[in-house]
Amino acid sequence: MDTPASRFALPLHSAGKAASFPFSYVMSTVPRRWWRSILGGLILTCFLGYFFMPIRRRDPLLPPLYEKYHQKAIDVSKHNYHNSPSAKEAKSSSTELLSSSLGVGWGNFLQEYLLDAFIVHEAGWSNVFSNYTWNKDGQDYSVYKNKNMIPSRIPLTALVAGPLVGGEWPEGDSTPISVVKEYWDKICPEEERLFIDPRQVDDWKLGNLMASDLVARWKKRLDETPGRCVEVDREAFQTGTFWIFGNAEHLLEFWPAYSTSPILTQFRWSPLVESGFMKNYGLISSTKPAVHPYHTIPGLLALHIRRGDYREHCSNLAGGGALFNAFNSFPQFVDKFELPPNRTGELTKEVMNHYLPACLPSIQQIVTKVTEVRKTEAGKGLRNIFIMTNGARDWVTELKEALRETGGWDLISSSRDMQLDWEQKYIAQSVDMLIGERAQVFVGNGFSSLTSNVVMFRMVRGFPPESNRFWIP
Repeated sequence: MDTPASRFALPLHSAGKAASFPFSYVMSTVPRRWWRSILGGLILTCFLGYFFMPIRRRDPLLPPLYEKYHQKAIDVSKHNYHNSPSAKEAKSSSTELLSSSLGVGWGNFLQEYLLDAFIVHEAGWSNVFSNYTWNKDGQDYSVYKNKNMIPSRIPLTALVAGPLVGGEWPEGDSTPISVVKEYWDKICPEEERLFIDPRQVDDWKLGNLMASDLVARWKKRLDETPGRCVEVDREAFQTGTFWIFGNAEHLLEFWPAYSTSPILTQFRWSPLVESGFMKNYGLISSTKPAVHPYHTIPGLLALHIRRGDYREHCSNLAGGGALFNAFNSFPQFVDKFELPPNRTGELTKEVMNHYLPACLPSIQQIVTKVTEVRKTEAGKGLRNIFIMTNGARDWVTELKEALRETGGWDLISSSRDMQLDWEQKYIAQSVDMLIGERAQVFVGNGFSSLTSNVVMFRMVRGFPPESNRFWIP
């Protein structure tokens, strides 16, 4: 009798032989309507899987989310915190300071983060680091300037390395290691935290404070704070403002202490940034790479030239009577920016004409500056040019041709020529910064925080002051 059970009975083979599933037998015994159901189920599963799988796996053109770097930060924090003697001590007696800045460029974020980390280190506490966050709305991606998709968050471990992100401090430095926020949330639950809103402190008049005074007041406030877990309201407050980073008088008196701190002397870019640099070394230099990752690249001239939104930004700077960023204003520097004479506070054509060569130089002004620099002692032997820029490709091509016409160059390349992988593409500014940091001569935009950070690292690493130049006619 052909019953449902008998239709699925398998043929028995002789004793001692394994039973088998002949494909043709299965095909002939399973009803067609069952095959249609199975096939339909597979198609439905694939269809639903396509639309409910993470979107970044569907479209490789979307930015990376750097998950492995974030997980590594958590793993390193957990391991080092429990295995470092200083961390164990910090767990019961230390104070953690949480800092973050939202919706600001990488250059602004980095200068703020370094200053925060310096304050925490001076106090002898464990620093808490978070992601470089553009948008905190919970979405994985943000749209930059209404056209470009960018990651909403990039783990700091994808950008920098060393003690700032959980590495060990130098020998003899007993400062507790830094920990990532997600791990800090576990060892410092909300009920154990003390929240500080600096706006409630009446005598913190940022416009009147020298950087050393600012650090001293933070240290005193935190020394007097009971408990071991402190969180600062960073969405409402920023430690360093224009009055600090944009004012040479307020910041440079603080330089001797800051420049010798391991916050700067131990600073290192992440392996991802360094690999992007090494991958493109042949584009920027005709010499062999130095063994040390931060030694000078002989013969390299790096130019930082801002375009894009900088025409509007230059107008704002001119209207506000801005000077160069503080770290672009060391008294030893050759190029110094002065306010226009007889300035009335009105944005006139004369005022704009005074600012534009320093803020938004033309191709001819750039060529003239490069020619001048080559004649200096610091510029002897320059053979290669790397242009750090966000300028349009056509404009960059025109600039490269104009520079090449001056003669004597082996290589002229730009940010637009860099070959970067999927992850390196979204941290390209840091790769540019590492190149600028190592150049024999660096010419930058004195109003730019990115230039300011490059110059700061060059000064920490002992580059001659005259090797740092700006777009001053």
